[in-house]
Amino acid sequence: MGTQGQKVAVITGASQGMGAGLVEGYRKLGYAVVATSRTIPASHDEGVLTVQGDISDPATAERVIAEGVERFGRIDTLINNAGIFIANAFTDYTQDDFAAAIGVNVAGFFRITQLAVPYMLAQGGGHIVNITTSLVEAANSNVPSVLASLTKGGLQSATKSLAIEYATRGIRSNAVAPGIIKTPMHAVEYHETYAGLHPVGRMGEISDIVDAVLYLENASFVTGEILYVDGGQSAGH
Repeated sequence: MGTQGQKVAVITGASQGMGAGLVEGYRKLGYAVVATSRTIPASHDEGVLTVQGDISDPATAERVIAEGVERFGRIDTLINNAGIFIANAFTDYTQDDFAAAIGVNVAGFFRITQLAVPYMLAQGGGHIVNITTSLVEAANSNVPSVLASLTKGGLQSATKSLAIEYATRGIRSNAVAPGIIKTPMHAVEYHETYAGLHPVGRMGEISDIVDAVLYLENASFVTGEILYVDGGQSAGH
């Protein structure tokens, strides 16, 4: 059980990369964490509850929230980090690509956020953080990414809508829009190419994203913000 009054963060896509970094970051902040992904193993940390499942399936969202509340008694923060990125020429995207991107990036966000909000309202407040991509704002001819822009762009707009809908009820809603971050998703042989896509000439680190999310966590006057952590990509090239 969580200690009385201990805050609880739910993190999707939590088994590796940015998600795993966020689990660690919130634990250091003293939060209990409910961590979910398709393949996440059990945790040896009693302050971390892991729940396996595909977030595009609404039943997974229902299980994550129910088990999290049963174990820790509350939900303070939800980080919609799960995402899939399929770079392809627009006319080459398949129906399966489309369904997968909508399933994880849009439907996955939608159901778990709907389920988390009533718990936040019941305790007088909470925080939703959506992880998007800087490509939403700054399309790049080197990275054809209509599906990412369609799905994560929707998420970015929803971030602002949620911020306004719940502004008087203590729930803040923000987004972090990363550039290309060094995670297991990106093969090392492409790192130099990826570094070159950023005006600052390097890829981001997982810690850059964790620092950004934790800043938003503590920024009580910030809501509806899209925080670009992208080495200058959104400013232009």
